[in-house]
Amino acid sequence: MFTITDNEFKKFSGYIKEHYGINLKEEKLSLVTGRLHSILSQKQFNCFSEYYYYVVSDKTGEAVAEMINKITTNHTFFMREPEHFRYFKDSVLPYLKIAIGDRDLRIWSAGCSTGEEPYTLSMIIDEFFGKEKIWWDTKILATDISSKVLNEGIKGIYKKEDISGLPAYWQLSYFKKTENDEYVVNDKIKKEVIFRKLNLMDKVFNFKRKFHVIFCKNVMIYFDNDTKEKLIRKLYGHMEEGAYLFVGLSESLGKYASGFKQVSPSVYRKMQ
Repeated sequence: MFTITDNEFKKFSGYIKEHYGINLKEEKLSLVTGRLHSILSQKQFNCFSEYYYYVVSDKTGEAVAEMINKITTNHTFFMREPEHFRYFKDSVLPYLKIAIGDRDLRIWSAGCSTGEEPYTLSMIIDEFFGKEKIWWDTKILATDISSKVLNEGIKGIYKKEDISGLPAYWQLSYFKKTENDEYVVNDKIKKEVIFRKLNLMDKVFNFKRKFHVIFCKNVMIYFDNDTKEKLIRKLYGHMEEGAYLFVGLSESLGKYASGFKQVSPSVYRKMQ
């Protein structure tokens, strides 16, 4: 088993925080060691310092992508924090249906992991609009820094237990059983979600238009206050007036809520 020195951990944690915003505190030392151990063993590095030099020196981006895939926590599931999805269906969509004149509904699922959140949103939208949906553009942008989870999201394949908490109607209408007794999201829903790799620490998000709804849930818990504030300001700048921002139930905008009005637990609107 490889061991990581305090100095090596500081190098890794400093690099990850600077480039990805993730604040790895000292108590995460054993987690970092455990998750990166297989890479060091596979590539036959002698120590973490050799691996660190390999990561920062690689110009292809493959080394750091592999590291981020190992480091990031991508725990998610369908209908996570269901009260948010109920609020989205019962309050947000009825308002936006009236407010959006050009019928171009723009939603961003930031930190989408393996796709359960954006697919849930797409199913809610399909059910809400019904036959009227053909007159709407309801594409959902789903982003994450991990290429591994994005690829899983694009496949849209889940186990029976993964979808067991969804309404029976959804299971029948939006999924197809595979030969391996797994369930794949049908094309009707899958084509509504656009998966893209995006680092929330990028200085500029190259979005052409602003969003009506942003889900950025259980992401900022990994950031320090300075990083959190910068991200909130960037999200604010990419929201339409009156747009909704959903964060995790364990999160809040706190002292950085200037320009927002809280309308429900962990749900905020950009003030008009």
